[in-house]
Amino acid sequence: RPPVTAADSSRVLYKGRPLTHFNEVDECAGLDGLLTQRVHAALGEPVENTLHDIRWGDWDQSGTTSDWVWVFEISGAAPPSHFVDGWEGAHGYRQPPMYFRLGGSTLAGVSKPGEIVWSRIWIDGSGPQEKLCMDIGRAAAIALPEEETQRRLESTTKQWPIMHAVTYGIDRDQMMARHKANHIQVAYCRDAAAADRAALTKAALAQALGLEVSFCGTRGSGDTRRVRWALVRSPR
Repeated sequence: RPPVTAADSSRVLYKGRPLTHFNEVDECAGLDGLLTQRVHAALGEPVENTLHDIRWGDWDQSGTTSDWVWVFEISGAAPPSHFVDGWEGAHGYRQPPMYFRLGGSTLAGVSKPGEIVWSRIWIDGSGPQEKLCMDIGRAAAIALPEEETQRRLESTTKQWPIMHAVTYGIDRDQMMARHKANHIQVAYCRDAAAADRAALTKAALAQALGLEVSFCGTRGSGDTRRVRWALVRSPR
């Protein structure tokens, strides 16, 4: 990535490493990104992570999979390491004027297949005192044919990066019934077992920091592919 320098200084920040950030004033996504970066670094997993909008979803029209496939997009840029072919698979397009009057470029691409951890941090204001909550689960980013990918892009915002995601053990209605965050956070892992471990570790960290953690759906590795997560309770 291009170097980023500190304010009023030539000092380069995080040289050679991803720079954790967020957009749309989503401070919860910023916190999630920071936790993800630190957990994945400690576990030796890829640290690049991004927020996405849960834009919509549909059954695959190409016949590639029988699973319900989500359209995850973010209104700007995603890490090139997430894309098929990396930087070579990245493209820049002018931002749609409807969303960004002054323009600017996106960094778009199609996310590569792989095992991911998804999470979302949100504020529960239903009680007498607000509290931070984290939902966390597992999913796979999958490959779809070019025609199906274009159908989904044309039906959403084609200038933005896209991920074809299949969530494990949680369907459309369950996912949206509890979607109280602005975005969803995603990060890749080496394989399914590593992703399960990363999800458990991040959940433990969030719980230790005082967040109320809820596991959603099922695990994604080996014989536990359809096994629900163990119940985890946050301290009162």
